[in-house]
Amino acid sequence: MSSEQTVSAQAAPKGIATGLLLATLGAIAFSGKAIIVKLGYRYGADAVLLLMLRMLFALPIFLVMAWWAGRGKAPLSRRDWWGVLGLGFSGYYLSSYLDFAGLQYITASLERLILYLNPTLVVIFGWVVYKRSITLGQLAGMGLSYCGVLLVFGHELGAQGSHAAWGAFLVLASAISYAVYLIYSGEMVRRLGSLRLVGLATSVACLFCIAQYFVVRDVASLQLVPREVLWLSLLNAVLCTAAPVLMVMMAIERIGPGLTAQTGMIGPLSTILMGVWLLDEGFNRWMLVGTCLVMGGILLFTRKARRAAG
Repeated sequence: MSSEQTVSAQAAPKGIATGLLLATLGAIAFSGKAIIVKLGYRYGADAVLLLMLRMLFALPIFLVMAWWAGRGKAPLSRRDWWGVLGLGFSGYYLSSYLDFAGLQYITASLERLILYLNPTLVVIFGWVVYKRSITLGQLAGMGLSYCGVLLVFGHELGAQGSHAAWGAFLVLASAISYAVYLIYSGEMVRRLGSLRLVGLATSVACLFCIAQYFVVRDVASLQLVPREVLWLSLLNAVLCTAAPVLMVMMAIERIGPGLTAQTGMIGPLSTILMGVWLLDEGFNRWMLVGTCLVMGGILLFTRKARRAAG
């Protein structure tokens, strides 16, 4: 074996370990968003304010991301800009606002389980819009996952009443909005690249969120925002918004999308643990069984895709 082959063989396990660590940290960081939003509500903030502050702090990061990914590449056409505008509205502005609004009424744990159904929504849209077939394995996985969410939702509905139904509806609408983004972003990802598209679309979403605040709120109200809300929003923007995007992309480069997706299944578990620890959310047998059903169902649902990608 040559010296170059020896170095490559030694570097491979390190690359896999680094990729797994990045995928794990990215999944945990993504799931922390709901926890920070719930903490912000305790200081009297609402969804419009928290979303605006998160996007305001994240905007410089996303602009740099878009600039970096677009270096040396052709400028966007008018069609591309319209595509970025639509995807930014659906995938990052509307879905984020609905998610933040829903978190006012349900636990962070239920929110994460509903959002974790996103791959099933993409396949359902593909079946409706593009007439793509759905396999028996996918149907079985979907059945398990939706039963798990309904189990947790039913328990929360009994504990909190109609507020839980409204919150779950908003979060489900958020997941649907993001699924629309995923369905229609494929062609633009191939033309622009994933990092450039994410940077541009999220920058557009940031502008939507900032504009929304100044349309529905008085500018002077910013002077009354508690300092804790500002720090939480900065943490949300950096640690739970921009950093996870980069970590997951770096993980995919090292271990591939299949293994990265499997590692990402730690997300719902980390949300539940942080909810119990930081928010004093209850953990019971309904949550345990529901979470196992959702994660098992998604694992079964994505099995074929993971084999192809990994």
